[in-house]
Amino acid sequence: MTVSYSLEVADAKFGGFCKLLLRWKGSIYKLLYRDFLLFCGVYLFFSLFYRFVLTPRQQDLFERIALYCDQFTNTNFIPVLFVLGFYVTLAFNRWWGQYTSFPLPDNLMMAVSGNVHGADERGRLLRRTLMRYANLSSVLILRSISTRVHKRFPTLEHVVDAGFMTSDELKKFESLHSDFNKYWMPLTWFSNLASRAREEGRVRDDIALRLLMDELNNYRAKCSLLFHYDWISIPLVYTQVVTIAVYTFFAFCVIGRQFLNPEKGYKDHKLDLYVPVFTLLQFFFYSGWLKVGELIINPFGEDDDDFETNQLIDRNIQVSMLAVDDMYQNLAPLVRDKHWAQRHFSVPYTVSTAAEGLRPAFKGSTFDMRMSVEDFEIHQQTESSGKYFPVNGGAGDGLNGLLQKGRGFLQRLSLPSVLDVSSNLEDDDDPPESHEQHKITIKVTEEPHH
Repeated sequence: MTVSYSLEVADAKFGGFCKLLLRWKGSIYKLLYRDFLLFCGVYLFFSLFYRFVLTPRQQDLFERIALYCDQFTNTNFIPVLFVLGFYVTLAFNRWWGQYTSFPLPDNLMMAVSGNVHGADERGRLLRRTLMRYANLSSVLILRSISTRVHKRFPTLEHVVDAGFMTSDELKKFESLHSDFNKYWMPLTWFSNLASRAREEGRVRDDIALRLLMDELNNYRAKCSLLFHYDWISIPLVYTQVVTIAVYTFFAFCVIGRQFLNPEKGYKDHKLDLYVPVFTLLQFFFYSGWLKVGELIINPFGEDDDDFETNQLIDRNIQVSMLAVDDMYQNLAPLVRDKHWAQRHFSVPYTVSTAAEGLRPAFKGSTFDMRMSVEDFEIHQQTESSGKYFPVNGGAGDGLNGLLQKGRGFLQRLSLPSVLDVSSNLEDDDDPPESHEQHKITIKVTEEPHH
């Protein structure tokens, strides 16, 4: 069963996650304790073998080997962090994609309940059969990818006994020969039956039929996506590289992280602690990371945190039949709501949530922004009859001639505009020895088309 702890972490508080560390089901301890005990046992074996079995000459040889292996326990030689982190990220994205691809019949059952009409037995039979076909398709695809569902329905006869398929439908299913998975067959029955309901007038127009087909295709696409997730795995070579990298790294650690005789003055071997605390923590983190990848790479198994596929099957068939049968046109009487005569009303709070009603509503991040008085002043345009483009320059005559040629060119092209050019000579406030400046203003006005 999927381990849920959402309630325990609903509020961020001191030691909130610490309570989760004491859980066993679904924990990293349950996944890793065998590997951890094996690593500790192998490390202890070499430690005792080095200390009490080897002769002094053999101990010298062992120490040289340990120093040599310790060089390769640096992650620069074996990039454990890189390959392991990228692999787990890839596996998590795959896990989330499979979760979002699970075929839920909610949208389809709403479309069937609202568009396949008839309160008689025929209408009820059509709606229930349509949703039974949809659920049958999901059962068939889950039998192909989930070990839990396959153990529940090992043969198609078990599917018939469960009520997802009739004996006649089983004969038709088996009579169609195909070398591939036939999970799509019930969805084909669904589309044919929906077309027949349209011919009978149970589906009243083509728009409603189109809605049914669109929801059916969305449902089918998710079934197909689950099948392809099961078919196309993460490349085996990458899984092998990650596994070999982690196991090789800790194989060197078993020898290279041994505590050597501090009296011989080896570098970084000044203490003899017997227990390699940080090496064990490193094994716990790296191997635990690898176990997380192993856990989520296929969530359709029987691990504690794998998807509850059997429970989802039970839920889907129950709610779909309730929606299209028991709830069809089963409405409460239309009455005026409690706030019918009130234009402005508020929904009451309980005592524990009353303080939330006193908080002002959020209206936008700039709603309370402070501005100066000058920011509220409106800028007035000096000329409203046209657009002015001032140009300052020292060569007034040359610009005048250029503008005159441009005006003639525009007139020859018959553009709906008149270019008025006025050249105003202004005296500069600079000293007399400085050269004069000319200010030329171009005014563009639009004339209506004739």
